[in-house]
Amino acid sequence: MSSAFLKVPDGTTLFYRVEGPEADDPGSPFVLCDGLGCDGFAWKHLAPFLAARHRVLRWHYRGHGRSSVPPDPTRVGMDFHCDDLARVMDAGGIERGLLFGHSMGVQVALEFHRRHPERVSGLVLMCGSYGNPLDTFHDSTYLKRAFPYIRSAVERFPGPAAKVVHAVASSRLAARVALTFEVNGKVLTEDDMAPYFAHLACMDPVVFVRTLESLAAHTAEDHLPAVDVPTLVVGGEQDTFTPAWLSRRMAEAIPGAELFLLSGGTHTAPLEHPRAIEMRLERFLQEHAFAPKPRRRRRASRAR
Repeated sequence: MSSAFLKVPDGTTLFYRVEGPEADDPGSPFVLCDGLGCDGFAWKHLAPFLAARHRVLRWHYRGHGRSSVPPDPTRVGMDFHCDDLARVMDAGGIERGLLFGHSMGVQVALEFHRRHPERVSGLVLMCGSYGNPLDTFHDSTYLKRAFPYIRSAVERFPGPAAKVVHAVASSRLAARVALTFEVNGKVLTEDDMAPYFAHLACMDPVVFVRTLESLAAHTAEDHLPAVDVPTLVVGGEQDTFTPAWLSRRMAEAIPGAELFLLSGGTHTAPLEHPRAIEMRLERFLQEHAFAPKPRRRRRASRAR
């Protein structure tokens, strides 16, 4: 495993890490793209499973995790994420890879394929939307209507906003509410959600709302019919952030895409049902030749 930092032309420093086998044939390299406000917590189970036999690149978006806030705080959002992804792939020695996206990472992966199709060998799109997520959050437009006021308040009072976010995200109440109303509290615990809220508590709220604003205005729906690589869409039937019908529509629009819906899955399905996802993913990797080739056994030499 090797971790590194990459300074990009606008002065932003990006964190990335490459793990997994370096020798022989590790199969197709994988690139994991997080959700908004995340620094890898959703890959807790899946990343070690993948890295056992593949090279895996994990990275943090600008203003997320161990990556810095850009010197110009307006330089956040989809355009910059796609440019940054190309640069960290270069730095990690990955010319072409299978892109995994969770939540916002689905939009990043799809937009990256639109801009750099030659660098994408396949897509695994998990619990996300192809675009305009505020239009479908909880199957309602209430967040879309409220968002301009939230953004305005955060932009005008960034210091107090940061204190409020830190206080709320640091409290156990936030995790309890999530476990009760948003994720599957029957299989997850507060400890499972703690990394997400710990990261959110320290994140710059201005970066968060500006990134969300970019997502709200972005859609890759028009690009779905042009996706020409093997694609697996994974969704949760109980997902309230990105409802399951979005996964169905996405799979129907992408030529040859496969759909895997988890009946008890929510927006954190990779944490809730890791074994089921691993088994389905293993089949997908084998069928599309992403898995490493089996090693040839050496023939024992005969004594003369």
